[in-house]
Formats: sequence, structure tokens, C-alpha cells
Amino acid sequence: MQLLSLGTSWRGRVAARAGLMRTACSWWMALVAVLAGWAGLLCATPAHAGVMNRELMEKAFPSPLIVGEKDRDLPVWPILKQDATSTPVIAYVFESIDLAPIPGFSGTPYNLLVAITTKGEFMDVRVLSQHEPVFLDGLGEGPMHRFVDQYKGLSLKQNIKIGSNLNSGGKAGSANVYIDGVAKATASVRILNQSLLAASLKVARAKMGYAEGRDPDLVAHLRPDVFESMGWDEMVKAGLITRKTFRNRDVEAAFKGTVGEGLDEQGTRHGDDSFVDVYFAYLNVPSVGRNLLTPAGWKFMQSRLEEGDHALLLVASGRYSMLGEDFVRGAVPDRLTLQQQNLPLEIRDLDLDVDLKLPPSLRAAEWRAFRVIAPAGLDPAQALNFNLHVTRSKGQIYPERVTKTLGFDAQLPAKYFEAASSNDKTWRTSWRTRVGEVALLAIGLGVLAWALRNQLWLSQNSRRLAFFRTGYLLFTVAFIGWYAQGQLSIVNITALVQAVMAGRNLDFFLYDPMTVSLWAFVAITFFVWGRGTFCGWLCPFGALQELVSKVVKPLRLPQWRISERADAQLKKIKYAVLAAIVVTACVSVPWTDRLVEVEPFKTSITLVFARDWPFVAWAGGLLALSAFVYKGYCRYLCPLGAGMAIFGRLRRFDWIARRTECGTPCQRCRNDCAYKAIPKSGGINYNECFQCLDCVAIFQSEQLCVPLIAMNRKAARQIPIAAAVEKETVAPVQG
Repeated sequence: MQLLSLGTSWRGRVAARAGLMRTACSWWMALVAVLAGWAGLLCATPAHAGVMNRELMEKAFPSPLIVGEKDRDLPVWPILKQDATSTPVIAYVFESIDLAPIPGFSGTPYNLLVAITTKGEFMDVRVLSQHEPVFLDGLGEGPMHRFVDQYKGLSLKQNIKIGSNLNSGGKAGSANVYIDGVAKATASVRILNQSLLAASLKVARAKMGYAEGRDPDLVAHLRPDVFESMGWDEMVKAGLITRKTFRNRDVEAAFKGTVGEGLDEQGTRHGDDSFVDVYFAYLNVPSVGRNLLTPAGWKFMQSRLEEGDHALLLVASGRYSMLGEDFVRGAVPDRLTLQQQNLPLEIRDLDLDVDLKLPPSLRAAEWRAFRVIAPAGLDPAQALNFNLHVTRSKGQIYPERVTKTLGFDAQLPAKYFEAASSNDKTWRTSWRTRVGEVALLAIGLGVLAWALRNQLWLSQNSRRLAFFRTGYLLFTVAFIGWYAQGQLSIVNITALVQAVMAGRNLDFFLYDPMTVSLWAFVAITFFVWGRGTFCGWLCPFGALQELVSKVVKPLRLPQWRISERADAQLKKIKYAVLAAIVVTACVSVPWTDRLVEVEPFKTSITLVFARDWPFVAWAGGLLALSAFVYKGYCRYLCPLGAGMAIFGRLRRFDWIARRTECGTPCQRCRNDCAYKAIPKSGGINYNECFQCLDCVAIFQSEQLCVPLIAMNRKAARQIPIAAAVEKETVAPVQG
């Protein structure tokens, strides 16, 4: 009854304060802002700036190239080259940190030396400085330099995407270029890519008049919820279908003055007749596709499109075929091309074999649905510029050919798309590509929250608790750590400090969905359960240490006994390590990069021990130590754990049930606590508790809990008097 009462009381306290959960996240963000601002005031230093001067520029771009005078308004150096009697500008050179200082995971931006030609092509890209943890004594800088080398020869007019290298050969004419990423450094190379493109586009707009250059991720999105039942004529009136008529005289005018002039006798005689009528519509707009296709056809088309793809319908009627006799289904048309803001967009036949509801006048017309893939960056908010190419030839043996272009534009009405917002940056791509991982993490975090909420039920059976805890630790190491690379780190804190000092925003955190999701969950749990939710359940290296202890337990290795006084003193070390790292982060980025190596996380989790031997020896030694001193690194050295303990003081609940006998006189839980988080008083030191729930299991066990055993024995010794009298009365009768 007492146990039931305690459990009910605990649940009542949680329910009474459940309202705090709804504001926990906002409290956390406010606290971070205050602390970051305080750090910025204490450690204010000048923002990072470019390091290149004329002497260094001339070494980087030697003769026959000539380095001009640095622009007064924009930190750009013109590069000239002697051409006969003139010296034209052939390129512009700049440092990315001057134009797009996007912080990396250390809080410090990449600094890239970038040279782009006057045509918008990358002439050279070099890394001047970087402080990405994964490239510092991790993977090394080799993979990063190989990644950067891929930009040479590419153009700002192309959509440069990180992925499989499907189109590395088509540099000048292709709308899309995929460059190889770097395994285990996905977020870091995305930040590098964004820094490079953002800085380059600023220069291209200022120096080359680029209207073309735009962030391909800043595009509008179609609204799938907008649908109106309409016929063909109503769609034309609503602007959903665009019609363009080219007459014979228009074509003749295009060929005037060329060898193709006058070669079309029919066109010359009947100038007012139609050469070709072209109709265009976004087929994946519901008010178009669902009206022109059958329900089965609409469903089939949707199955052929990936997220972000567009299906463009083109219908042609008249003397001229928009496809040509040699067109192959599923291919890119030769006669029809598409551009948007002077950027080429590849259109490929979707090979859509469905019925199309065309008006009677167009039943004999040719039509095709073309796909523009999502990485092309087509923006429904901008006009599409179609070009229909007409070729004429003169001569028999060696004909002379001339091609002219008939252009027409199409614009989707605003009500059918949602305009891009300023937040649609490339970090959104990271979230879209990792939606499955984030979903699995969310499920795992939900399971953990349920388990901690139902700790009394979970720990009623020791085997149930052991099975659940071991399984969850394996999930943490294998999925959160090694697979999804979700190891939180002290680097996250130093990055926050350095970014605030430099006056930069914190968007760079969003490039890693796993880190953001974990920090959000941990921030909320600070208010509910304290520090131990992360350190005891969600830290991959902490979980790895505990699993090592479980594996070697059958070997009965001698455990180092640390006195209570020594344990208390050793636990202070991690706070000193944290203070040293945070102070260093304010004054020296290189020294911060060295000090954060006290964490073995990058070696053991991020790089899975594929690193230089000193780092592997340090991480391996700490794991070996855990076989003799239970999670010694977590308890005594971990600076992130120290930070978690500080924020864990925000905890609002004493959620581990205790009895009045705990500590006075019973010391069972205290003696069994491997973390030494239970003082002699019998309470719980939540700042050092890793939430293993062993003490909760003891609390409920009739075989382990001394007060519970005593209560049961006392109850057993109480002999019911009435029952005894009845027994004595009945006995003689039986005799």
C-alpha cells in the first residue's frame, strides 16, 4: 500500500506540473540567449576578416596574371591578363569570410579563396582556414581538399548539388551538376558549399550583373491543397493554361536575311496561317492535373514524381512538330528547351501513358508531359521561358543549316503556389534528406520518455529493466552514434560561444538535424528529469562505456574502490575542464580545437576509431578504464557532462521515489549505486545521477529493499487473535 501510495503521489506531482512542459522549450531558448549574450560581452573580440594582402595575392596568382587594385566598396580583387595591347579583367578573387561568414560546427566560418571568371565559372577554389572538428585530426584535410577541387570549371549558372556524381562531365551545358560529398562530414561540406555559393553569387551580382544567380533552395512550392473543378476553357481563363500561336510570317521574319529565308513555300504563300499552336500547363498543379487526368491517371503520375519534381504539360497543334520525327520517349527533346532567369533547366519526357482530357479541337494534337527534377531548382513563382527551335537547311550534298528560336513565356498564378521564405536555406535540404532518420530518432525519444514516465512499472521486474536498458544502449550506440552521427559534444557549446562573439546567427546548427533534435529533447528533459536523461541514456560514448562494463562483468575484474571523499573531489575535475574550454573559446580558436580533444567522441563515435594512434589510444584507454572504474570518464572528466549537470539544476521534480527509512538507517541503495549519486542521507543527487533506475528497482523489490523486507516480516509476525480462538474451539470437535 505504501508503494502504491508513493507511485500515485509521484504521478500526481507530475500531472500537477505538466504545464511546465509546454513552456520548457521557450525557457531553454531564453536561457541560451542570455548565457550566449553574457559570454559575448565577456569575450568580445573583433569578427573574423580576410587575411589576403597584395603580396599574398600575387603569390597565389603569379605572372602572366596581374592582380589589380582591391575594390573599395566590395572586398574583391580583379585579376587581369595581358591580351595584345589591352589588359582585360578575366576574373575576380575574394575571400568567402568577407562576404558569407557562415559558421561551421566550431562556430568559426570557413575561409575560402575563390576566383570566378567574368563568365561566372569557378577558376580556382582553395581553403585558407577551417576549424571543422571532423577535418581537424579526424578525417584530415585531404577529403575536404578533394571536395573543393570539384568546383573548378563549374558555373554559377548551374545548380550545384551535393550527391552522387551523376553529371560530372556535363559542365558547360548542363543545368544540374552533382558533386561527391564526404562521408561522415555531410553537414560540414554542406556549410562549405553554402559559404562558397553565397559569397560567389554576391560578387557575381555586383560585378557581372547576374540576375541569373540565385539560391536554388529559395524557391516557391506548389500548394497541394488548392483545387477547383474546371474545364479547359476555364483553366485558360484562370491562367493555368498558357497558349502561344506562331504564324508562318513570324517564322519567316525569324529567318529573314539568312540562307533559310524563303525556303518554306507554304509559309510564304500563307503568312497568316498557323505554323504551330503551343499550350503549356503545370500538370502537377491539382487544379490542372486532376481536371485533365482521370483519378487513376493522376495517381499514376504522382507515383512517377519524386518530392519537388515538376510535371510540365506541352500540347502542340499545327504544321510543325515540337518533338520531331527522331524523338524517343523518355528522352530530352531536341526542339524544345526551357530556361528560367537565363538558367537552363533540363526537361525530360515523363513517358506518361495515360488518357488526357483535351477539347475536341486538340484531339489530334501531339502532347507530352516533361519532368523537371527537384535539384534543378525550378521556381513556380518565376516565369518559365520556353524556346522552340526551328532548323532549315539549304543545299543537297553539304547543306548549310541555320536554326532560329521561337520563344514564349508562361507564368503560374500566385494562388497556386506558396512563395519562398527567407528561412528556406540549404539546411532544409539536410532535413529533407534525413527525414527517415529524424523520424526514427523521434520514435526512440518517445519510447525513452514513456519509460521514464513509467519508471515504477519498468523497474518492477529486474530482468525487464535490464533487457530494456541494454537494448536502448545498443540503439544509442549503433543508431544515434555510429549510423546517424548524433553524438552531442562540447564543440556545440564552444561553437555557440564563438558565433555569438562574432555576432553571427545560429543557423549553422540546423545543418545537422540529429543534433538539433537531440538538443531540443534534452533541453526539455532538463526541467523534468535533469541531467541524467542524456548522460545515462542518449550519449553514445557513455552507452559504449556501460556496454563494455556489462561485457567484462563475467570476467570478475577487480574494481578500483574510490572513497566517497576522493570521488567527490574527482567529480570537480570535469567542471574545471569545462571552464578551461569555454574561456579558451573566447580567446583562441586553435587552442579550443586542441582542448576539445579531451572528448573521445570524435574518435570513437564519429570516425569509429579510424584515426591517428594517439587519439585512438586515448579513446581506447578511457573505454578500458570503464572496465575498472564504472563510467569513469563520464563521472570525472567529461566537460559536456559538467555542462549538462549545470543545466540539470533546472529540474523541477524529485521524480525518484524514496522512503523515510532511506538513509536512516538503510544504506542499501547508496552502497549499490555505481555512480555514487546517493549520499548518506538517502536522497538522490540528481546532478550526478545517470538514471539507471537500479535504485528504483531496489525500492520495489521485496527481496532487496531492507525497509520493505522489514515491513513484510512485521506483518507476518502479527497473529490474528480471532482466528487463533476459532482454531482452539474447533480442535476438540475434530478429536
